[in-house]
Amino acid sequence: LNMKLSWLVIWAGTLFLNPVTADCKSTSQMVTCEESGKNLSNIPTNLFQNVTNLSLKNNNITLKDSDKDILQSFINLTELYLNENMITLLYNNSFCNLKKLVILDISNNQITTVHKAAFAGLNQLLVLNLSYNMITQLDSDVFTSLNSLTVLNLHYNLLKYFDIKSSLKLIKIVLAGNPWTCSCDLLDLQIRLTASGVTIENENTTTCTFPNTEERFSIQMAAIPLADCKTEKAFLENTVTFISAIKLRRSAFLTTLTPKNITGNNGTHAELPRLGKSWTFLAGVLGFVLSTTLLIFTAIKCPTWYQHLISYRHRRLEERDSEMFEQEFSADMNSSPTVLGTENEDATVIFEKIHAFVPGEDGFIEDKYIDIDTYVTEES
Repeated sequence: LNMKLSWLVIWAGTLFLNPVTADCKSTSQMVTCEESGKNLSNIPTNLFQNVTNLSLKNNNITLKDSDKDILQSFINLTELYLNENMITLLYNNSFCNLKKLVILDISNNQITTVHKAAFAGLNQLLVLNLSYNMITQLDSDVFTSLNSLTVLNLHYNLLKYFDIKSSLKLIKIVLAGNPWTCSCDLLDLQIRLTASGVTIENENTTTCTFPNTEERFSIQMAAIPLADCKTEKAFLENTVTFISAIKLRRSAFLTTLTPKNITGNNGTHAELPRLGKSWTFLAGVLGFVLSTTLLIFTAIKCPTWYQHLISYRHRRLEERDSEMFEQEFSADMNSSPTVLGTENEDATVIFEKIHAFVPGEDGFIEDKYIDIDTYVTEES
């Protein structure tokens, strides 16, 4: 009786201290942990490390980095159920340490993107369930590492086209419920499905959404014109080749302009750092400063140049100016002495000649400070 009581106390204490493991059932061959419907946002850390079958469905798990680290400790895990959670993205190496995993169920989530190496390391995986998600595109290399995969479920996603590698050993594939577009993009999938003999579950409902015709054709039986696809493929290949050639020539041209290596003090070659966008900003600033300085300098110097140029301009003799000139000239003649015996009559004649000459050819006057005595002498 005392022994039974002691075992009862131990069992109650274990249940109290570690309540999560209460749902884990252990047998000689496997440990099954059922953690469904507990509103868990993270994978529990206090589970048995040797668990082989783990069900975490109907929770709020997002499979973030901390969850991935916890999963890596379950190296004996063979079945993992993460369906009906809040997973939106499958990152690279999400299950990389689960080398014994055989069944992986990630259905009924909100997955939109699957990275290329999301299932890396799952060499023993047989069944992969990705149904009822929001996946719009799947790279064909996503399943390259799954050498043992036999069942692939992509039921009810948003896939329009898809391709599978010939290395996959698929026995059954589920593709129904996707908006398949029966065009050249789907031709490779159609050829591989026919050649491999894989079973398409619900083949009658796996039909083309485009082109929209009254008769719904299965994606495996839809008529896709092979000739048009070859022409389109050749055109795309030529375009890609042309673009690649342009990029190659451009890189070669840049290589000839910019030396790749320089020699250091110790004789080793160091690669020159790439130029960033700061030099363009510096050039723009310098150009702005120089142009602004030039504009300010022009604005300051223009009035001086204008005054300098206008000082050489001639102006016509106004009527008032001619009268003043006659008065001044008369005053000078009256005040000046008689030169070489000339009389007043001669001076009058000389003045008339000069006055007749002033408004002559071009209508401009000469300097009014000309020596009159000398001019009169020369005329005499």
